[in-house]
Amino acid sequence: MVPGPADAGETPPAVLALVGPTATGKTALALALGERGPAAGLPMEIVSADSRMVYRWMDVGTAKPSPAERGRVPHHLIDVVDPDEPYSVALYQQQALAAIDRIHRRGRIPLLVGGTGLYVRAVCDGLRIPAVPPDEPFRRQLETRAAGEGWAALQAELARLDPPSASRIDPRNVRRVIRALEVQRATGVPFSEWQTRRPPAFRTVFVGLDLPRPLLYAGIDRRVLEQVDAGLIEEVQSLLHRGYDSGLASMSGFGYREIGELLRGECDRAGAIACYQQATRRYARRQLSWFRPDERIRWLDAATVTPEAVMAVFRAAGGAAGGGAPQHAAGDTVDDTAGDVAGGSV
Repeated sequence: MVPGPADAGETPPAVLALVGPTATGKTALALALGERGPAAGLPMEIVSADSRMVYRWMDVGTAKPSPAERGRVPHHLIDVVDPDEPYSVALYQQQALAAIDRIHRRGRIPLLVGGTGLYVRAVCDGLRIPAVPPDEPFRRQLETRAAGEGWAALQAELARLDPPSASRIDPRNVRRVIRALEVQRATGVPFSEWQTRRPPAFRTVFVGLDLPRPLLYAGIDRRVLEQVDAGLIEEVQSLLHRGYDSGLASMSGFGYREIGELLRGECDRAGAIACYQQATRRYARRQLSWFRPDERIRWLDAATVTPEAVMAVFRAAGGAAGGGAPQHAAGDTVDDTAGDVAGGSV
């Protein structure tokens, strides 16, 4: 029986989470699971857990599944906001949990796919996310201070106020350092103390994809070259022409940042590509540092994994057991009146 919403005393429904570092084939494997799952009695819909895929018109640099691919399997939490619209972990959590609930009520399995560790934890572990809106004057104040004293001054301030957050946040991730200070200022409670848990109404079966480090890095370098060949430079040019400033959070992520520097004449093509490759390798290391300590994750070799192997892990963990929402046959139309499928508004 496919898991649906659980009544009192029933086994709660399950979510299958496919996680791991970038460039390990999560998107392709998720599509294969979505296509083969119905025949195995496991119809799935994909919920993205990628903080970059929420932005419209940012397709090549985020390795977003194409419209044709999204037409093959229902996707959620892709193309949610424009690049200049604010988006937060709290908003993602709210939208993802709503999408998961609707998928369960359709008698299908939510397949949470992505490498943004905080997004995955927010959904699967029920993190309590502070509902603190951006304080732009305070952010500008911190940016001005950093310009005069150096970014290390902000990290030192965070270490004084909230040592656990300072130890977890990469000091080069200035936006997260500022956000932690912003939450502390607005609530009087350290950012780390907000990250308590409220268990969600479902169980999660975690599957991680990994590769030996040399293969992972080679795959990252190759994908960067493929993205450039596929039109990444033209995509960044188009975004700039639309009026999306390079200082936006969406435009300052790796890939878009380096190509922006190229277009401003701050580096040459080869230098931009090399910096993009290096930044992506660094990001993959941080992803592994995030996911590795989680003993719930069943790690599989990304070079040899099959959809059937993942479904076997899901079944062995009891993921196919649970509530009694009606099943839909493969190919049935999904009536998504809330509009959370990718391409629509959420």
